[in-house]
Amino acid sequence: MKSKAILPIFLLLLSISSFAQNAPLQKVTDPYFKLVRPEFKGDLAYETVAFVEQYWRLAGNTGFNNTVYLIAEKLEAAGYVLEEKATDSDRFTYRIESRKMKQPTWEPVSASLKILGSSENLLSSETNRNMIYQYSSSTPAEGITAEVIYVESKEALSSLDVSGKILFSDQISYRTLQSAVKDKGAVGVLTYDMPAYLQPEKNTTSIQFRGLRHDAKNPTWAIALSFAAKEKLKTELAKGKVEVLVKTESKIYESEELTVVANVKGSELPLESLVFSAHIQEPGANDNATGVGTQLEMAKITAELMKQGKLDLKRTLTFLWGDEIISTRRYIEEKDKREAEINWGISLDMVGENTDVTGGTFLIEKMPDPSAIWTRGEDKHSEWGGSPLKVGDLKPHYLNDFILTNFEAQGEYANWVVKTNPFEGGSDHTPFLQADIPGLLLWHFTDQFYHTDNDRLDKVSQKTMVNVGTGALVSAYTLLNADTKTVDQLMLMLAAKVQIRLLIEVQLSKKVIAEGGSTKDEQLILDTWADYYAKAMDSIKDLVPTDDEKTLRRILLAKEAIKAHVPQL
Repeated sequence: MKSKAILPIFLLLLSISSFAQNAPLQKVTDPYFKLVRPEFKGDLAYETVAFVEQYWRLAGNTGFNNTVYLIAEKLEAAGYVLEEKATDSDRFTYRIESRKMKQPTWEPVSASLKILGSSENLLSSETNRNMIYQYSSSTPAEGITAEVIYVESKEALSSLDVSGKILFSDQISYRTLQSAVKDKGAVGVLTYDMPAYLQPEKNTTSIQFRGLRHDAKNPTWAIALSFAAKEKLKTELAKGKVEVLVKTESKIYESEELTVVANVKGSELPLESLVFSAHIQEPGANDNATGVGTQLEMAKITAELMKQGKLDLKRTLTFLWGDEIISTRRYIEEKDKREAEINWGISLDMVGENTDVTGGTFLIEKMPDPSAIWTRGEDKHSEWGGSPLKVGDLKPHYLNDFILTNFEAQGEYANWVVKTNPFEGGSDHTPFLQADIPGLLLWHFTDQFYHTDNDRLDKVSQKTMVNVGTGALVSAYTLLNADTKTVDQLMLMLAAKVQIRLLIEVQLSKKVIAEGGSTKDEQLILDTWADYYAKAMDSIKDLVPTDDEKTLRRILLAKEAIKAHVPQL
């Protein structure tokens, strides 16, 4: 098998800039690393996490709103001015958007589950605040006492007399059991459903939060069990009839949804912007109090550096805190409420993990690239998982490699592990991509305490938040102040990245072909990667003034060089 040389791609680009003697991006990012590293201590981030994680946060409820008010207080202390009080000369502004909610909000107060005859609770919200399903109603103050019936299958449920009974299953979903509550007179539901990556047999007290649909006409409750509680209940059921006492107290009430939007207005190109988004709702510390806190310290540091005259930003920087996906999508769609167009979007979600405790690693979830179609070699999906994409789903752009390069630099500096995963979706980067805006996710996975009531402050690393926040700020500052030097460095970076990627893919393809695979299919993979990088190179034009014909010509030549030197198997 022969392949055309791909070295000329890189040699061509080496000739375009005197900056080529240094590693790609180093010339333009090093000054920002030197600015940010001494400033980012992580104190505000950690203090914010400690405050926020006290609450079970849902849009409109007490914990969510108190978090919003804390963010506003800290922004004002950092010099951000409420928009309605701001003058044209104020560059640091914020607003709190308020909207009527389509349904009431909810918050848990207390819950307990006791097997009659036992001296201790099987579960208590004092230690398992995720035990009560989201939107569960309250029982009478004295609780509900009823027999528990184990349901082993959907078919078995259809033949059981469940009237006045509490249903329990570790085999079928809550949705299936819920219908028996509504239609067959069952009084409540106990469930167990813990994914294997949460290691429930090790983390025996963990409960991953669950939710039910709010139905004001048919109020009901459900309780999720830990592995230990599930095993205890099954043991008792094996002995004979089991009755339990269930007490739940929750609040369901009308409220408003709040979103915080903070802006640092650009000095030269204020109508172009980068948006960071961190969602508030979720009951955990890492998810996503760490995103809230890290982003808040990022906003503070930015204001301090600019007030000290150490930094200026040509383009606008926006920080968004709200309800996951919903607030970000709305911010994108409501163009009349923002002045700037969105050039880049970055989601901060679960960015403060102490991986020695939680497991997993820090990840950059890439914009859709060919690794989301052909996931092989060192590319691996997280346990969250992703559906294979098609060529038409790809989002070729320099942002993937740009962010990764910067985070790898911080990783090398701080002895911190940085990895990537192919696109999977499910957080605030998704609305950006759906709106055809370059966007990606900063996160951690696998976390053995993900969405469980053991996701507490002791699982958080202040050092990790410093690393993530530093990499994020340096990346933002570089893009917001991008000029011709930045463009040159981006071209060099992509030239190096495409060379490395094609060399890797050639070796993987040769192995597949040697084992009987299709040469045609393998060539398609190489062609797709080359086309992806050619288009990524072309995307750099967004940073170039339309009258800069010389730079635009260099980008065109680099793009054509990639297309002309695709390895042939």
